[in-house]
Amino acid sequence: MKTANRDEKFMRLAISKARQGIEKGQTPFGVCITKEGAVVSCVHNIVWESMDITAHAEIHAIREACKKLNTIDLSGCVIYSTCEPCPMCFSACHWAKISKIIYGVRIEDAKKLGFSELTISNRHMKQFGNSPIELVGDVLREENLQLFEFWSKREDKRVY
Repeated sequence: MKTANRDEKFMRLAISKARQGIEKGQTPFGVCITKEGAVVSCVHNIVWESMDITAHAEIHAIREACKKLNTIDLSGCVIYSTCEPCPMCFSACHWAKISKIIYGVRIEDAKKLGFSELTISNRHMKQFGNSPIELVGDVLREENLQLFEFWSKREDKRVY
């Protein structure tokens, strides 16, 4: 499978998982972690469900992937996120040694919807921290923007 097609396939899994989360009162953040082309973890955030502000989708997915692979070293893994990871999540990806972050919308997009984002881009985090993580942004950007729009129209939406 071509890289672009594979990236779109896994990003759509993250989008689908985020929609499931939205239906459960969560926010529009979904993540799929893969290794060697196989899904290791695919989750949505559980901040409101768990009442844990650190339960972002990326953190939740990394925890699940580490348990499944029985290691804290996720070298060779790719993380697909509906939104550019926040600084906390980027740091977790770095410490887990995730090889690549692929995201849909940007931090600024989430901030415009009222999320308390620190608008430090992954590119800046990578540069400031000298991180080896490869970054690919704007994958299925329009579909991810539609996901965020779907969430923003809900009467039960909550931000953090």
